[in-house]
Amino acid sequence: MSDNERHDRIAFRELEVLIRHLGDELANFRRRALQAETQLRTLDAGGGPVADASRLEALEAENAALRGRLEAAAGQAQSMLDRVRFLRQQQEHSAAVAGSAGGER
Repeated sequence: MSDNERHDRIAFRELEVLIRHLGDELANFRRRALQAETQLRTLDAGGGPVADASRLEALEAENAALRGRLEAAAGQAQSMLDRVRFLRQQQEHSAAVAGSAGGER
């Protein structure tokens, strides 16, 4: 195995770990956003005036912030997946080139 292939594999493993962490973070943001929406619906379902308007505003602000972070994390996850695909293609291409070079001898 060439030194270049080892570096590709190390980079690939690092990207896999980053993607897993990003996915976990994305799931956490989604869970928190859903909880905030559920709390908001519960408050709205009461029918009467909201007892704590500042709390409602805080929940709405948190929900908006979480949605923004969720979208950013989704973009980062997509970017990481694109990088992983690229590395795989590079690795497959290198293996194919190495295989064809070995067959010419």
